Order: sequence, then structure tokens, then C-alpha cells
Amino acid sequence: MYQPTKEEFDLNCTRCPRLAKFLKQVRKDHPDYHARPVSPYGVKSPKLLIVGLAPGMHGANASGRPFTGDHAGIILYETLYKFGFSNKAESVALDDGFKLKQCRITNAVKCLPPENKPTGDEVNICNDFLKVEIANLKKGTVIMALGTVAHKAVLKACDIKQKEFAFAHNSKHELPNGQWLFDSYHCSRYNTSTKRLTTTMFEDVFKSIRQHIDN
Repeated sequence: MYQPTKEEFDLNCTRCPRLAKFLKQVRKDHPDYHARPVSPYGVKSPKLLIVGLAPGMHGANASGRPFTGDHAGIILYETLYKFGFSNKAESVALDDGFKLKQCRITNAVKCLPPENKPTGDEVNICNDFLKVEIANLKKGTVIMALGTVAHKAVLKACDIKQKEFAFAHNSKHELPNGQWLFDSYHCSRYNTSTKRLTTTMFEDVFKSIRQHIDN
């Protein structure tokens, strides 16, 4: 499995004062939680890199693995399994035997932000890690951005002007570096409960990605 370099991830990062202070308090309130930067998880040379927003309080922030234990992880992991990107349809803890196939999951912001809302500065600071992670991927790799923040973070990491590629659900962009960007609404509790994102809509993006990879 993939082990990020120090340029791709720093477990002890405190570059964002607000986030570092917040996590310090979370560790006091929840001593059994991971409550530190959450590492990307998956295979060393993925065909698909999924970029989320940030760890959730009682999910990834607790477990230490992206989307593991998060409500957003329910639909994500079910869909990954359906399209052959994992060995199980559920992931709730680090020791549950869950493994990704051809896939890696990372976040635009590696630390839990208050109210799950990172500031623009925090996204930009953490972008240094995402930039190296994407640069180390092979040409042809598909990057899936979950939501507008992740979409913009990917463009910034690739030194692409924001106006070059507009975010739209199930859109596909060929990046100058030879990689591909697919967009989806984030699979958050809010988006799924309001039906802004339905299971069918989410699976449609994965159908496009699977077809692209297999071809």
C-alpha cells in the first residue's frame, strides 16, 4: 500500500494555526480520536485519485482514514465497491479489512476544520501537499474532485487558472499534464439528504470514470 512522502503528507503539520488549535482541543475532548492530519489512503500507483474536502469530525478525524466512519463514506464506499475499486462495500474502522483497488483517496485539506469549513488560506497552505501528490501520479491518471473546493484545489495544484475549467457535476476535463479531472457533487450528508446528489447521479460519474479507465 501507498506510503506518502514527507512532501506529500506530514502527520505533525501545524502550518494552519486555527486548525492546529482546534485539533488540540478535539484531542482533549475525544482522547480516543486520531485528531491529527489524515493521510491519503490507497494504492501506490492509482488509476483513480479521489479528492475530498476535509476529514469529518466523527469519521476520518476519529478513525484516521479518509471517509472511514463518515456519513459521506457510506455512499462513497458502496459505489467504489460496485465499480471494482475496493474489496468491500463498507469501511468503519482501520482494522475492518477494507482495501482500495486501483484507487487512492486524499483530501484538499488534511485536518478537520471547525464546522467542516476550511478558510481559503488553509486550502492554499495544504495545497502544497496535494500539488506534490498529483505531480507524482502517472500521466493518464483520473482525478475525481468531490465538490467545488476540491475541484479548485486540484486546479491550483496543477497550476491551472480557475477560469480554465468550470465545475459541473459529471463533467470531464483533460488537464495539460496528461491527467484527467472528473467532477462530482460532494457525497455529503447534506447533498444526499436534499437529493442534490442521488445514488444514480453519483454512480453516473463512476460509470464515466470506469469506462474511461477501462478504455
